[in-house]
Amino acid sequence: MEQDTIVAIATPPGEGGLGVVRMSGPEAIAFASRLFRPVRPGPLRSYRLRYGHVVDPTSGLVIDEALLAVMRAPQSFTREDVVEFSCHGGPLPVQQTLQACLDAGARLARPGEFTLRAFLNGRIDLSQAEATLDVIRAQTDAGLALAQAQLGGWLAREVRAVRAVLLELLAYVTVIVDFPEDEVEPQDIGPRLRTSLQTVTSLLEGAPQGLVYRHGARVAIVGQPNVGKSSLLNALLRSDRAIVTPVPGTTRDTLEETANLNGIPVVLIDTAGIHASNDLVERLGIERSRAALAQADLALLVFDASRPVEDEDLMIARLTADKPTLLVWNKLDQQHPAAPSLASIAAHLEHPRLAATVATSVATGEGLETLVQSLVQVLLGGHAPLAAGEARLVSNPRHHDALRRAYEYLAAALAGWDANDPTDLLGGDLLAALNALGEITGESVGDDLLDLIFSQFCIGK
Repeated sequence: MEQDTIVAIATPPGEGGLGVVRMSGPEAIAFASRLFRPVRPGPLRSYRLRYGHVVDPTSGLVIDEALLAVMRAPQSFTREDVVEFSCHGGPLPVQQTLQACLDAGARLARPGEFTLRAFLNGRIDLSQAEATLDVIRAQTDAGLALAQAQLGGWLAREVRAVRAVLLELLAYVTVIVDFPEDEVEPQDIGPRLRTSLQTVTSLLEGAPQGLVYRHGARVAIVGQPNVGKSSLLNALLRSDRAIVTPVPGTTRDTLEETANLNGIPVVLIDTAGIHASNDLVERLGIERSRAALAQADLALLVFDASRPVEDEDLMIARLTADKPTLLVWNKLDQQHPAAPSLASIAAHLEHPRLAATVATSVATGEGLETLVQSLVQVLLGGHAPLAAGEARLVSNPRHHDALRRAYEYLAAALAGWDANDPTDLLGGDLLAALNALGEITGESVGDDLLDLIFSQFCIGK
C-alpha cells in the first residue's frame, strides 16, 4: 500500500456555494497545519470543524476563508488521516488551495484513488467501491436505491457466505486428495453444493432487471412522416422538446432525450420519418433514423390511425424485425372509419419480435400510461417493476459475468459429485467458482482489473 499523501478537488469544476479540497495520507494533518490558520488557536481534533484561513506557506498571504474538517485514521473514508478544506466555490480559491497542498508535499490523486485506498485498507469491498460510483451516476430513484443497497454490503454478504461454504468444501476435498491415508470425517458435499448453487441462481435471476435499472435502454421512435412521433416524444417527456407541426418532414434529424419511466432511465430517440424522398437533406435524416434504429434496444413503431396502413408502414415494420418492438396505433382520436382493428394489423405484420400493441392519442392522453407500462414491462423482460423497499438486484455487468461463471463451475461440480467423478476434478471446479465469486468482492482480482475499475471514477473520489 502506498504511504504517500494524496490531494484532489472533490467538488465539480465551476462556480458553486462551496469547493472542497480533500487530502488523505500519513502527512495530511501535518500539511494542513502548515496551510491553515484557525481563528481560535488549539489542536486540530477529529470530527471538529475549524474556522480560519488557508494561507500560502511561503508568502503568508491569505488564499481563502475556509472551514477545515479533520478525520483521523482509522475512522475516515480511506482509513487514513483525512482533511477537507471547504473553501468558497470559485475556481481560483479552490485551485490555489490545491496548489498549496501540492507545494506542501502532497501528490495529486489519481482517478478514484481515495475509494481505492478505502478498498485496499479494508473499509469496503470491491462491490461496495463500485457502488460508490453508481451512487454518483444514478439517474433515477430506483437506480440510486440499488446503488445504496449495494454500498450497504448486501451483495458482499451474500457472496461471502457462499465463498465460506466453498472454502470449507475445497479444504475437505484437498485433504482427501493429498492425504488419502488420513482419516477425515466425511462430509455430505451434495446438499451444500446445491444450496450454494441456489443462492447464485437467485442472484442471477434478478440481474437482467438490475442491469436495466442501472444502464437504462435506448428506444427509437420510428414511422412515416407526420404519424405523431415528435408529439409522442413530447408526451413521454412531459415537455415540448421536439418541434411539432402539421407539415410532414418537420423532423430532419434524430433528437435524444432521457425520460424516467418507472425508475428506468430511457433514452427516447425521435427520428425523421422514413419514406422515399428526393430531398438531399431529408435523405440524410432518414439515414440517421435507420442508424438510430439499428443501435436501439427497442423500437416504438408508430402507425397513423387517421389513415389506412400503407406499404411504407409495412416496410418500416420490417426494419424493426430484429429487435423488440411496440406497435403504437397513434392519433386514436382521429381514427379512420375504415381502419382495421389493432389486432388484425398486428397479425398482418407477422413481426417476429412484436412485444405489445398500444392505441394512443397524444391529443387526449388516451393510452399513454398504458404505453409507458408496456415499455417498462418489455424492458424488464415481463418482471414486475421494482417495488418500494426492494433494492436487492445485481446491477453491474461485471458482477453478472462473475456470477454466471460461478454458476457454471458449481453446476459442473454438483454434476460431477452426483456422478462420482474423481475428487480432484471436483476441487478444480470449486476453486474456479471461488475465484469467480472473489472477483466480485475483490479477493481474487489483479492490479490490471483494479486500475480499469477505478479509472472510471472522477479525481477526488
